[in-house]
Amino acid sequence: RGESLRAGGQSLAGPPRGWRKHLRHRPMGERGVGFDRNQEATCFVGDLDSQVDESLLWELCVQCGPVVDVHIPKDKLTQQHMGFGFVEFKGQADAEYAIKVLNMIKLFGKPIRLNPASKDTAETADVGANIFVGNLDAEVDEKLLYDTFSAFGLIVTTPKIMRDPETGNSRGFGFVSFDSFEASDAAIEAMNGQFLCNRPISCTYAIKKDSKGERHGSAAERLLAANNPNRRSVSARPNQFFAAGDASLPGLGAGLPPPPPPPGMPPPPPGMPPPPGMPPPPGMPPPPGMPPP
Repeated sequence: RGESLRAGGQSLAGPPRGWRKHLRHRPMGERGVGFDRNQEATCFVGDLDSQVDESLLWELCVQCGPVVDVHIPKDKLTQQHMGFGFVEFKGQADAEYAIKVLNMIKLFGKPIRLNPASKDTAETADVGANIFVGNLDAEVDEKLLYDTFSAFGLIVTTPKIMRDPETGNSRGFGFVSFDSFEASDAAIEAMNGQFLCNRPISCTYAIKKDSKGERHGSAAERLLAANNPNRRSVSARPNQFFAAGDASLPGLGAGLPPPPPPPGMPPPPPGMPPPPGMPPPPGMPPPPGMPPP
């Protein structure tokens, strides 16, 4: 199993059609027939490799909290699973923690995706806020791309890095899809030209499929997204991976008093101004422009 966590692999755009019929009921097992799940404590796990079974998924998820049940639906004819499953935890807090920790980790070279099972898939419909990320270093994988760009908004599908079909090596570019143009605009503005793994990346709107060079982010797409009845409320925010100060302050740490000097720090030599924020020693005049204490 240690060999299973390798880079590479492709991912599905989302859960297959009809996946919700497996959520409430399942065939006879340890829990019996037709038991009701605690949907708030259940995670949907997608993009599973064919080698992943229920015991491996249980072993992975139990590291995040007590697991009540694991179910991977299988095709009745081939007995092969359909690439997704459900993990029910003891409580909702355990499920939320598992989503934060396990989302986008790789099993057998494929990044898996964890979502709350109770989330309506209509809320994550693709509105066209798809960006192209170029000049990627070979070490950048799907999880790093997700962790980097999820700070700007909710990512609706697994970030995709284009890879060589024979070697599995990255071709140096990928795609990220957000649930709103506000998020994609912020990502492009903040990340275009920034360094990721010691290489400056380029961020712009992706070219539409089957189009003559037309890119996403047009006025028509934005109008349709704004009038979408399934538009997510403004209060829904993504996981933030960066430290944040008081939102009422103009800047991070603005208005805070300077930190005190380390204990036992000797005073500065005669004629040398004290460090910023430290009052001058008794008998020494303050430097020019600094008011007296």
